Amino acid sequence: MLSAGPTPKVDKSVWEFTITNETGKVYRWTWDEFMALPQDDVSTDIHCVTSWSKLGTSWRGVKLDTLFENVDSDCEFTMAHSYGGYTTNVPLKDLLDGKAWVAHQFDGKDLAPEHGGPARLLVPHLYFWKSAKWVRGLEMLRRDEPGFWEQNGYNMYGDPWREERYW
Repeated sequence: MLSAGPTPKVDKSVWEFTITNETGKVYRWTWDEFMALPQDDVSTDIHCVTSWSKLGTSWRGVKLDTLFENVDSDCEFTMAHSYGGYTTNVPLKDLLDGKAWVAHQFDGKDLAPEHGGPARLLVPHLYFWKSAKWVRGLEMLRRDEPGFWEQNGYNMYGDPWREERYW
């Protein structure tokens, strides 16, 4: 339950998720609009940079493919932004084709704030710092840029199978 700062209090009545493309166009979903989208149940393993893994975890959320259906962008990179100011970079190819979700439930229960609730990014094939807690949006980028932990020595990509922990 490591975090880059204090747990923000995010009320679902003001929560929104946005995708901002390179022209500045913003695609936006309120909590109610987000919850009306098709939902996936996901069973997956997760891996933390601090050398632990949790096998067979259960999540519920919206596939990033669904959110990107009508987004117009030529960019190959994204920066995830969270309530509280946290950022992490993720290549777009790692968010699409059923590889990532905006998750709002864990083990059949709403995500607790200390675990990223009301919603967090879930990118299970990368180290868990890429699964940004309290996610509020994605910014499309023309080139890869480091987020919070990447600026502080973590690997730009974070593949657990290659043990890409640090620079």
